[in-house]
Amino acid sequence: MVASFGLISIGSITDRILSLPVWLAIGLVFLFPALEASAFLGFIFPGEIAVILGGVVASQGRAPLWVFIVAAAAGAIIGDSIGYFVGRRWGTHLLHGTLGRLPIIRKEIDKHLESAEAYVRRRQGSAVFFGRFTAALRVLVPGLAGMSKVHYPSFLAFNVAGGVAWATVLTILGYLAGSSYKQVEKVAGRIGLLLLALIVAGLIVSQLVRRLSQRSSRLGALQDRLAATAAVVWVRTRFPGQVQWIRARLDPSTPRGFWLTFSVAACLLAAWAFAALAQDVLGHDEMALVDPQFEAWMVAHRTAWLSSGMEIVTWLGSLAVIVPLLLGTVVILIARYRDWFRAAILVIAVAGAVGLYDLVKPVIDRPRPPASLWIGHFTGAAFPSGHATQAVAFYGMLAIVLSVGRSLRARSLVWIAAALVVLLVGASRIYLGAHWLTDVLAGYSLGAAWIALVVAFSLLKIARAWAGDHSASGELRAHETL
Repeated sequence: MVASFGLISIGSITDRILSLPVWLAIGLVFLFPALEASAFLGFIFPGEIAVILGGVVASQGRAPLWVFIVAAAAGAIIGDSIGYFVGRRWGTHLLHGTLGRLPIIRKEIDKHLESAEAYVRRRQGSAVFFGRFTAALRVLVPGLAGMSKVHYPSFLAFNVAGGVAWATVLTILGYLAGSSYKQVEKVAGRIGLLLLALIVAGLIVSQLVRRLSQRSSRLGALQDRLAATAAVVWVRTRFPGQVQWIRARLDPSTPRGFWLTFSVAACLLAAWAFAALAQDVLGHDEMALVDPQFEAWMVAHRTAWLSSGMEIVTWLGSLAVIVPLLLGTVVILIARYRDWFRAAILVIAVAGAVGLYDLVKPVIDRPRPPASLWIGHFTGAAFPSGHATQAVAFYGMLAIVLSVGRSLRARSLVWIAAALVVLLVGASRIYLGAHWLTDVLAGYSLGAAWIALVVAFSLLKIARAWAGDHSASGELRAHETL
């Protein structure tokens, strides 16, 4: 039920706002921006959604457009002012008395708080104005401005300018979108997904360029010339701290470097893709509309020999095959190599993947394709494909484990073999009529998000051992994999 609420709550809220009496809709357009910075509601429900919906209500002729602009701007200005005074009076005490008591945050809070306050003091007007257009900053900047003792009249001037501009732009956007406002939400979601995909692709390209530059003197010389250009030198001298931070995140020689960055980015991308697929399935929209046509195409291309092959291949994604392979690998890792670390993350990857799809299946509760299309017998809900989820989790993590200490060629062969098995398992589930295309894609996304999360936490554990004792050879060997 919790997962179901998480998937549909914002959609339900938006629909309810549009169906409310106009006076109540105006009140909510005021209230949500007012509570963003003053009560930190923006972390749960961004005020911009309510403001856009106010524009949609205005497009229906139920109230003038300017009423919603005024309501949104007033809520933004008043809420930020409350956040400013709360930060000025109680901000430091609240942070140290609540979040600051957590073990990890306690050590870092003073350092990061000082840098954040210094940024707000230095930027002042621009931080307040432009922070209004960024969800997370919109929640935090007013309190930080108060804690930094920014002069309130200066804060108020930029707060008013930012609030009016923000309210006007978003309300007009909702007004122009009208009844197609959901398309605006979809476009925004696609942009976010595309940005994450570009980040992951950029990380992969940066690693490939780095490896190639080590082998090619010509490419290395080109990199040196680019680094010496005026624009790059200006960025390095103007933002030394940020450049150093990016270098640390892209450094493949440390556990907290490139591979941790890549794991986190891949986890976010896969999780976002899974959420998008789940939304399409729940709303019977977009990708879900492709499912019947794709399944019909698969059925139309069935042959006797291919059907027999797919019935065999699909077993590679079942627990009946995965569990014995998992146990055998764990025994070898422990008995021969005494490598409890890699054995543990392999078990966690598979067990967690099974637990996740068992949790999601009854929440979505999607029917399988018609039984008349089945080759075999299948039970339970369809979304996501359990075979696809656990295949990605097991064979993906197995590829990571088996890549330790191997040459680039050996690693490539291992990863190609793992990818082929996973793709064949997914194709077999659609071919046999057990799942729709989106079920398999969602299984891939869920499994990939889970193993990326496991890898990220593993790297953090390695980083602690690495920082404390560089002789932690068992765990550092696992780092070489990643």
